[in-house]
Amino acid sequence: MVCDDDSMPLQRKKVCVIGAGMAGLAAVRELRREGHDVTVLEQSGDVGGQWLYDPRRDLADPLSAEEPVKVHSSIYASLRLISARENMGFTDFHFAPKDDHGRDQRRFPGHREVYLYLKDFCDTFGLMEFVRLNTRVLRVAMQQPTSRCRQWAVRSVNLAKVETKEDAEPFRGEVVVVVGSGESGKDIAMEVRQVAKEVHLVAQSMKEVTPGLAKVLAKHSASLHVQLHLGRLCEDERAVFGDGSSVVADTVIYCTGYDYSFPFLDTAGGRHRRRQPRGASVRARAKWVALVLSGRRALPPEEEMLRSVEEWYRSREIAGVPKNTWMNLDEFGDKYCDFPRVERWNTELLVASYINMVENLETFRDDYQDTDSIRKGVDAWQLAAQQIHVNQAASVGAQIQSLGLPEQAQ
Repeated sequence: MVCDDDSMPLQRKKVCVIGAGMAGLAAVRELRREGHDVTVLEQSGDVGGQWLYDPRRDLADPLSAEEPVKVHSSIYASLRLISARENMGFTDFHFAPKDDHGRDQRRFPGHREVYLYLKDFCDTFGLMEFVRLNTRVLRVAMQQPTSRCRQWAVRSVNLAKVETKEDAEPFRGEVVVVVGSGESGKDIAMEVRQVAKEVHLVAQSMKEVTPGLAKVLAKHSASLHVQLHLGRLCEDERAVFGDGSSVVADTVIYCTGYDYSFPFLDTAGGRHRRRQPRGASVRARAKWVALVLSGRRALPPEEEMLRSVEEWYRSREIAGVPKNTWMNLDEFGDKYCDFPRVERWNTELLVASYINMVENLETFRDDYQDTDSIRKGVDAWQLAAQQIHVNQAASVGAQIQSLGLPEQAQ
């Protein structure tokens, strides 16, 4: 539902955003654009979320996490993107290569480049003034309503900074079992293979052995092996696989996905779905929420929304659409937020990158051939990014002049 009456007064809300990752930063900018009062609570010492690399490890109980974890990012030191930078970033703030010293200009850059991009995003739009770093949220619960508006109580605590230490090469000369053959599992197995004695990559079935992985296995057959299923881990440090074979493992690395948890959230007063935001769709969600809070968009009744969600999930299942693609919200941004649709060359690049990864797992990030349409699209995308940068610099300059600051302050 859309409110098209521009004469209606907009509502100004006090909003708390938990987490200063890509989704949180997108949220604070869109909320501020709609005039809301925003406070962002971030438990780390900087913005970036998952892209803020932390070299520490949780050694106490890393699997069941009975104690509060110290490291909330799952980024590992050598991680590089599996998506092209042209397919990432916000639609109005391109993730374009920068000539600055120390920046990674590759199409598939390392994780630090994403962190620096988010820092640039913060600096450009002045978002840091709304972020409280080193602040952990302890509880979020709905208060007893005192009016027609529902309110949430947020309790947090300030954290002391903890000194970090760089890891050495912990896997050199070891026999390593990597459980899980998703993208991270394959990446980690290929990296560890360079220093380990043996690496055993555990898959659920042979369907997970893509042509690209098969090439890597053939090339490094002396040190890299695929096993089907992990049957059990024994007290004598043996890892027993599905066919009954076993190895004495020095280290077992679990790459089995995420278990989302919000222990601070009291859901008695509302509902939520635990979904991981993907790509530029986070801006569409942030924009839509900001519009709803300001009164520019109106929500249908709760029962109608829940029924619509379940019908949508069923339609995806009937159509055979893979669950990991359900959160592609490009059509949502176009329909509800007036965002431009993803251009054809961009979709073509996304598909081509995925096919290249499946077929050439070890080389796809650095060895690719663009079609003419992709090359033309990338050229136009880079020119647009330069123009955006010029417009933003002019806007900052105008703000500096309006404040009467000296010219060199730019």
